[in-house]
Amino acid sequence: MLNSDEKTVESFGDEWVRFDQSKLSRIELEKAFNEYFAVFPWERLPPDPEGFDMGCGSGRWASFVAPRVGRLHCIDPSGAIKIAEQTLGSVTTNVFFHKASVDKPDLLPASQDFGYSLGVLHHVPNTAKAIRSCAELLKPGAPLLLYIYYAFEFRPLWFRALWRSSDFVRRFIYRLPPPLKNVVTDVLALLIYWPLARLSGILTGLGLSVHSVPLSFYRDHSFYTMRTDARDRFGTPLEQRFTRAQIEKMMLDAGLVDIRFSERAPYWCAVGVKA
Repeated sequence: MLNSDEKTVESFGDEWVRFDQSKLSRIELEKAFNEYFAVFPWERLPPDPEGFDMGCGSGRWASFVAPRVGRLHCIDPSGAIKIAEQTLGSVTTNVFFHKASVDKPDLLPASQDFGYSLGVLHHVPNTAKAIRSCAELLKPGAPLLLYIYYAFEFRPLWFRALWRSSDFVRRFIYRLPPPLKNVVTDVLALLIYWPLARLSGILTGLGLSVHSVPLSFYRDHSFYTMRTDARDRFGTPLEQRFTRAQIEKMMLDAGLVDIRFSERAPYWCAVGVKA
């Protein structure tokens, strides 16, 4: 059996068709890219490296990586791969597109100089197996960057209880027909994401800490990003969360060493090197 959930793949295909990131400013997108890639060791890459974007979605990260590398393989099992091809195909010649799953990526083992998978592997049935599948594609010494949803392990009890309530709501929303699901998640972005983000922005301006304010991460993000992430968060059928220790163990078990975590949001971004 493939290590993918059909309904989740369909959901992401619908999401990236609707939110292809074309309405997002380049400045905001670059800021997000720098946050995710803060721990990525660009200096380790050989000249003209070849690598992969596992679960590329609309190709938003690939648009920043492609100019820095020799060859980039964009891999996604959903219809979003067509969005990535439309977005990148006309402006790049070194990007290759594969409609494939993480365990059948259409690449040879030990053939890649780097890889990354951001916000994807917590949406597959077996995350540990998916990390191993990615690591198997790497040459020895090649880095793999991951972003995997954190399990709120350093958050207070009330914060975790709030998330459990939201997850209960998600289990109803993701079953809705796509048009209705889109409307509901837009409403959530307007009534929950936007007010809390703006409140965090005001508190930050006053010099106050917003570390414990839910959704404070979005205080300097656009409403478009909030709509995208609300659709992602509440509209996706399969979601898993892991502690930092669990992610590190899965990476070690996959043959990755020299593991480093970013100490800032989004949590958790981690990079390891193929042994």
